[in-house]
Amino acid sequence: MEQVPADLRKVLASTAKTKTLWDSLTPLARRDFISWVASAKQPDTRKRRVDSVPSRLASGKRRPCCYAIVPMSLYKALGELPKAQQQWSTLTPDEKRDFANWVDESKDKEVRGVRVAKTCAMLAAGKRQP
Repeated sequence: MEQVPADLRKVLASTAKTKTLWDSLTPLARRDFISWVASAKQPDTRKRRVDSVPSRLASGKRRPCCYAIVPMSLYKALGELPKAQQQWSTLTPDEKRDFANWVDESKDKEVRGVRVAKTCAMLAAGKRQP
C-alpha cells in the first residue's frame, strides 16, 4: 500500500470527521486519492487537490473526480498493440495501477514516454508488474 504523502496526511488529520471518512475508504479508493494528488505536475495544482480532499470526502465522494487511472499516452499505446492490450485486460485493478503509477512517477515527459514503451513491451511479454 502506498504511503500517504505528508501534505495529504496533515489535511486528513485536520479534523476527526475527515480522518474517519478517510479510514472508511477502501484501500483502493485511498490509493486513487494518493495517486491523484501525486500526479499533479504543478505545485499549485497539488495544493488545490490536497486541500479539496476533506470537502470531497464530506460530500460523499469515494474517489477523486474525473481522475483517469490510465495515462492517456499509455492508453493510446495499448490501443496500437493488441497483444499488450489483451494482457492489460487480464490485469487486476491493483496491477493496472502499478503500471500507471510507474509511468506517471516521472515528471520528465521523455522518461514517461520510455516507460510507456517498456510497459507495452512487458505486457506483450506476459508480465503483470513493472
